Amino acid sequence: MSEVRKQRLKDELKSLGAQFLELGGNGSSLLTVTDVRLSGDQKHATILFTTFPESFEKTALEFAKRKRSEFKQFLRDKSRIPRIPHIDFEIDFGERNRQRIDELSNQG
Repeated sequence: MSEVRKQRLKDELKSLGAQFLELGGNGSSLLTVTDVRLSGDQKHATILFTTFPESFEKTALEFAKRKRSEFKQFLRDKSRIPRIPHIDFEIDFGERNRQRIDELSNQG
């Protein structure tokens, strides 16, 4: 798969992941999809997201993991992806750390 097609797949997964989490959430926290990691063979995709407030991370991750099969069906219904990869969700700790560094640098 070309890099352009791979990037398009990542973008589509990111966009639809954000829509799905927004629709399925209960509104108690804000979930933001930050990135998608895609395996070299495109058979596995990990949706990375952050939460606000941060204290809801564990609950949000449990929710997202519980909804993986529903998300795959959502992808089948809403996308034109020929082969839906195995989906997983993870908290984006890299983004969380970047935000913390920004906070600290703005204080000084």
